[in-house]
Amino acid sequence: MAPTGKPLKPGEPHAVVVGGGIGGLTTAIALHRSGWRVTVLERAASLEPVGSGIGLAPNAQRALDVLGLGDGVRELAAWQGAGGLRAQGGRWLVRTTATATARQFGGALVLLHRATLVDLLVAALPGEGLRTGTAARLADPGGPGRAAVVSTPEGDIEADLVVGADGIDSGVRGELFPGHPGPVYTGFTAWRLIVPAPERPFEPHETWGRGGVWGTQPLKDGRVYAYGTALVPPGTRAPDDEKAELTRRFSRWHDPIPEIIAAARPEDVLRNDVWHMATPLAAHHRGRVALVGDAAHAMAPTLGQGGNQAIEDGVVLAHHARPGGDLFAGLAAYSVVRVPRTTAVVRRAARTARLNHLSHGGLVAARDTLMRAAHRLGPNLITRGFSSIADWRPPGPPYAAETDAGAHGREPARR
Repeated sequence: MAPTGKPLKPGEPHAVVVGGGIGGLTTAIALHRSGWRVTVLERAASLEPVGSGIGLAPNAQRALDVLGLGDGVRELAAWQGAGGLRAQGGRWLVRTTATATARQFGGALVLLHRATLVDLLVAALPGEGLRTGTAARLADPGGPGRAAVVSTPEGDIEADLVVGADGIDSGVRGELFPGHPGPVYTGFTAWRLIVPAPERPFEPHETWGRGGVWGTQPLKDGRVYAYGTALVPPGTRAPDDEKAELTRRFSRWHDPIPEIIAAARPEDVLRNDVWHMATPLAAHHRGRVALVGDAAHAMAPTLGQGGNQAIEDGVVLAHHARPGGDLFAGLAAYSVVRVPRTTAVVRRAARTARLNHLSHGGLVAARDTLMRAAHRLGPNLITRGFSSIADWRPPGPPYAAETDAGAHGREPARR
């Protein structure tokens, strides 16, 4: 990449964020609140997130608390934690309560629609900070005394800092680390859907079956967010439609799974192959550019941490890359902090994916037996690994989740 940036000009430091997803918006808010002038460039004509839910664990909520957004998220979200883990035929392997889950993880697990979270984040941006319908390419990562440059159809933009938040197929990452192999296929595909709640009450659950997973979780507005996964070759698609494919794969699983599928329209079902960064990046920065979210550390969704880690990234980056400070030292510190943590989460998610996608009948039976036995010996034995992820604390000032008993000891008010 030939240098194209001009010498930096004095004045208000300018950060350009490439990508308007959850990680990019969170990073933009964090940078703006620390004193940066921020521009978010989003390729899509509008911010319309896919119709699916996102779970926010205490670690992500604490990061949002630093930005003053945690209470708003908890108010709009459904409390998670009750229910547990089931076998394909419906037998409970692990039972949990919301109170016990909050106590173990240091706070509530909450679920909300992705569009709800994006709307909340956009509202926290300065009015001129978001440009949609703008494709962007990193032309120069910049360096000491030299601006970074982002090219757009309307012209080049020079910046003191560029953030690559452009997702799993990140063009910014490709420019920074052209020799990296990039994401690889995990071996499974995922379906997501949101439907009206079934008439019969049900307990929230994730079900581990033979070669696949199903999850059914209620949203606060009375609808249900559901997801399924299955081992298939990459690029496979249903010969008819994806609702029919779900019916073929999951209609004999326990209730309420068949009813959830029946309530969906074909257009309600989203399908995406799942890819992850099996080979970690050596750093999450180069020059004046930092990577956040899937651009830096795409992971399997088996721990529900993809968006959570992106939110962490944004707050940590803004903490280290302060206006007027040594940007290069700050970006190096960001990489030092984030690479080990996100690499560990990516690897743990991959191990969990191997466990909950076992396809040999004998191994599935043995897994289920061990899960039940471990839960009887002590619930913490099963969730201890996730606890070490959820107990993360952000740098910076105190956050509401640490002092608000409502975030720890009781369920948020229901509508």
